[in-house]
Amino acid sequence: MVLRFSSERIGRGLILSALLATSSALPVMAASQDVTVLIDQAMLVRLERPAAEIVVGNPSIADVAVQSGKVLVITGKSFGETNLIVVDTAGNIVVNRRLVVQEPDTGYVTVYKGSERVTLHCAPNCETPLVIGDSPKYFESIAKEIKSKQSISQTSAEGDKQAE
Repeated sequence: MVLRFSSERIGRGLILSALLATSSALPVMAASQDVTVLIDQAMLVRLERPAAEIVVGNPSIADVAVQSGKVLVITGKSFGETNLIVVDTAGNIVVNRRLVVQEPDTGYVTVYKGSERVTLHCAPNCETPLVIGDSPKYFESIAKEIKSKQSISQTSAEGDKQAE
């Protein structure tokens, strides 16, 4: 049996391995601080005790996964605030925090033409990101382009698997 890995998968695996290897350098979630993550980005957070259950008040705002017993991966999905509760195997609360998902501070430019809104990410070149709140027609055209690109990538990956 021959296993083939794409360079993208290997790259992600190496990055994740490096981050987990240095998980002692990750911030421990403090008892009184809010957790803030940027939209469409992930952050790693180390817990004091291993997690047995994770509850996100509104999973459309953020996603949380256990990477290892004591390391969480929090991904911002949509703007807003929700809460995060982590419980250990004994049923004790390890974390009960407000979880805030916000837009990055730099690089984004919002253009208004009447009631129409378009967002660009200009750092250093201007690109068209998919941003919640942009005008529906503009948003849908960007979403369609992204889906088309993902479809092409998926078809290519499936073709590679069939060639094995």
